[in-house]
Amino acid sequence: MINIVLCGGNGTRLWPLSRTLYPKQFNKLISNQSLFQMTVSRNRLICDQTLVVSNEAQYFLALDHLEEIGVTANTFILEPTGRNTAPAIALACLAVHKDELVLVTPSDHTIQNIVEYTKSIELAKELAELNYLVTFGIVPKYPETGYGYIEANGANVISFKEKPTLLLAEQYVNSPNYFWNSGMFLFKAGTFLEELERCAPEIYESSVKAFNNAKVKNEVIRINHENMMGIPSDSIDYAVMEKSKAVKMISSTFEWSDLGSFEALYNELPKDVDQCSIVDNHIGIDSHRNLIIGEDRLIATIDVDDLVIVDTVDALLISKHGSSQKVKAVVEQLKTQNSELVDHHVMAYRPWGNHTVLDQSLNYKIKKVIIKPGKKIQMQKHYHRNEHWVVIKGTALVTVNGISSLLRTNESTYIRVGDEHYVENPGLIDLYLIEVQVGEYINENDVVR
Repeated sequence: MINIVLCGGNGTRLWPLSRTLYPKQFNKLISNQSLFQMTVSRNRLICDQTLVVSNEAQYFLALDHLEEIGVTANTFILEPTGRNTAPAIALACLAVHKDELVLVTPSDHTIQNIVEYTKSIELAKELAELNYLVTFGIVPKYPETGYGYIEANGANVISFKEKPTLLLAEQYVNSPNYFWNSGMFLFKAGTFLEELERCAPEIYESSVKAFNNAKVKNEVIRINHENMMGIPSDSIDYAVMEKSKAVKMISSTFEWSDLGSFEALYNELPKDVDQCSIVDNHIGIDSHRNLIIGEDRLIATIDVDDLVIVDTVDALLISKHGSSQKVKAVVEQLKTQNSELVDHHVMAYRPWGNHTVLDQSLNYKIKKVIIKPGKKIQMQKHYHRNEHWVVIKGTALVTVNGISSLLRTNESTYIRVGDEHYVENPGLIDLYLIEVQVGEYINENDVVR
C-alpha cells in the first residue's frame, strides 16, 4: 500500500504562523515534529511507500523535513500551481500501478490512538480490494461548524454535507448517521481513475495529458505549468465522491483534527491551571482560557480571558476565541496591499539552503544566509541595491563580474548595483553568511537571473 500525502495548502487559516510558502503542515505546532513529519511517520508504519504531492515552491522544504526524520526514499509529484485535490490525487494514481492500494491523507491533520487508526485502515483495505472508494467518517464529539459531514447508514454513504450552521451541527451530533468528513481515502489507484473518468471526464483527460507531458528525474515528477492550468480545479468530494455509486465509509473513533482554526489548535495543546496554553515565555495574571503562541518575546496577560494571541517575528494576531476564522479576511486585506506577509516567513527555503531576515527598514535589510555543501546561488544582479556579504562560518567561493575569490570566516565582499555575481559553497559543512542589502528598493523581486 502506498501513502499519497497531499502537501498543498495556502497557509491562510493559521496566519501568521503559516504562510503561502510555509503552510501549517511544516509548523511544529504540537510536538517536536511538524504535522507533515507526523503524517509521514505515522503512515510509514502501515504503508510500503510514500508519494508526496507538493507545490513546486515547497519541494525543498519538504525534503528538509523528511531528511530530519531520516526518510529519504520517496516519490514526489510537483505541481507548479494547485488545482485542488481531485487533480492532485489523479496525478498520483497515474504514477502507480492500477491495482495498487493507495491511502490518501492530507499532511496537516493530527491523529491520536494509532491502534484504532490502524483498525480503521484494515477495514477500509477489505472494501478497497472489492473496488470501492473508501472514505473515513469520524464519530463527532461536538457540533463543529468548521468541518464537512458525511451522512451514512453503516458503510453505505447517503450524502456529503457542507460545513453546517451551528443549529444543523447540533442536529448532526445527536444523530447516529452523521460523521465528520476526515478528507482521507483508501482505494485502488485504478478504481479511482475509472470513477474519475466516469464522473469528471475533463479532469481525467487533462490530468492524463499533464502526467504524460511531465518531466521525470530521480523519482521527481514535475508537471508542466500550462498542462496544470488546463486541468479543471475541483475537490475529490465534488468531482467524484458525491457522484460515484462505489463509495463506502468506515466509521472511525480515533482522535482526529484538521487543525483548521486556532480554536482547534487550542484544543490539542496542553494547558495550565488557568486553561491557558502552556508556553515558556508567558506570564498570566488572572487570565483564563487563552491560546498563547510566541516565538521569542515575553508575553504577559492581565485580566483577559478567551483570547487568541499569536506573536511571530513580523506579525501579531489578537482575536477572541471563536472569531479566528476571520483571519482569512486579514489575509485578503494583506493581498490587496501586495504584502509579503501573506507568502513569506522571515525564513525562506531555497534549493541551495535557506535565508532568514534578521532586521529590515525602508532602505536596508539584513539576512542570515545558509548554503549547503556543494550548492550555489545562481548568477544574478540587482538594479536597486548594493550588498555586503560577511562569512561567519565555512568557506565561500564568490564570483563577481567573472572574477572569483575565496572568502573564509570573518572575511567579506561588496556587491555593487549592477554587478553580476553568485556564491557557492565548495566545502563540506554549511556556509553561513550575513548579507546586508542597502538601497532605495529592497524587495525580493529586484533580482535578475
